[in-house]
Amino acid sequence: MDARGIIAGLRDGRGASAEALCWFARGLADGRVSDAQAGAFAMAVLLNRLSPQERTDLTLAMRDSGDILRWELPGPVIDKHSTGGVGDCVSLVLAPALAACGAFVPMVSGRGLGHTGGTLDKLEAIPGLRTDLTEAQMRRVIDLAGCAIVGATGQVAPADRRLYAIRDVTATVESLDLITASILSKKLAAGLDGLVLDVKLGSGAFMKEFDDARALACALVETANAAGCRSAALITDMNQPLAPALGNGLEVACAMRVLTGQAKGPLFDLSAALGGLALGNAGLADSAEAGTAAVAAAIDEGRAAERFGRMVAAMGGPVRFTETWPRFLPEATVIREFKAPRAGYLAAMDGEAMGLAVIALGGGRQVESDVVDPGVGLSDILPLGSAVSEGQPLLRIHAARAEHADAAEALLRPAMNIAGAPPALPPLVHERIG
Repeated sequence: MDARGIIAGLRDGRGASAEALCWFARGLADGRVSDAQAGAFAMAVLLNRLSPQERTDLTLAMRDSGDILRWELPGPVIDKHSTGGVGDCVSLVLAPALAACGAFVPMVSGRGLGHTGGTLDKLEAIPGLRTDLTEAQMRRVIDLAGCAIVGATGQVAPADRRLYAIRDVTATVESLDLITASILSKKLAAGLDGLVLDVKLGSGAFMKEFDDARALACALVETANAAGCRSAALITDMNQPLAPALGNGLEVACAMRVLTGQAKGPLFDLSAALGGLALGNAGLADSAEAGTAAVAAAIDEGRAAERFGRMVAAMGGPVRFTETWPRFLPEATVIREFKAPRAGYLAAMDGEAMGLAVIALGGGRQVESDVVDPGVGLSDILPLGSAVSEGQPLLRIHAARAEHADAAEALLRPAMNIAGAPPALPPLVHERIG
């Protein structure tokens, strides 16, 4: 095996064997493959595509380039992955709800990427809570709470970590095959029995067009199932934030209102739908519909909140957080209303621009080393279709300084469209795959 031969085969449309892809993944992990060779490999895959079997082989090879967790638990090990959106704090609701229904959830999550928020950043808005746990510490949290939301260790899918950085600088991020292998190599390394996928579509998502979102959902489900992990996906709408807030502490507050029975809405509905699909696939419910009802009951009865509280305490956060959470979440020093310029109906909002406004406030990263302010963001966001009068608040801006609020307001002004007639509202779930 050698890198040049493997790249040439992909370049010329001859494809690559499972053994060749395994060799290449190990070469990415141990340095035998150079950055130039990794970039050429990524470009060849982008231009000529992989077959479904090659895509599965690459995913497994990247999974096997590092540590793989093994579990001996009295229930199925399942997880959820979202392709990224704004106001998306489903993981904070879903992980404890699944645990309350008999599943075990080792959720390996990430930080903010581009205009979208990161689950780890949201959790770390809770004082004292740490997400950089060792494997032994994560296992202890799973034993205590049934769920743990943590960052990946350096030994999980190192081939993907290397290739991901190369893709970012070689204009190959958009490769459907490499996106699929990147997502699933890390998830499969967690030793899952089942996986439910939330593929976002719309202005606040990376996928803006339905056909692109559907192609990714199908690739993810087909590849995960071929790799031995029962999987299904929902294509869900991201033309408006899922929760009525963007920003780390503000989104934790939204999740806590759902978990403690103070709010319902799209965040509750989607958490239940994804959870139902996961429970049905894992055999913990007779069907996805029965699973949805079970997840809704776990939230309504407070069992999901109790699991979340256990997880927070076990990860270094406050004890009894679910009873006293408003005391602990950070608050911004400047809160300003963003008002409608005229009367009409809130017809559209640019979710990507809203996410960038949060970054301008300091709630996300311009570069990897930036420190995130957990107290800033947007709250009280009106839903699409709302009738508004001139001067009525469309949302509230939470900022550390007045000039930061000014910058966010400038980004938001063209992002909110007021029309003279009510818009046609998109469904929360566009399609179920698998």
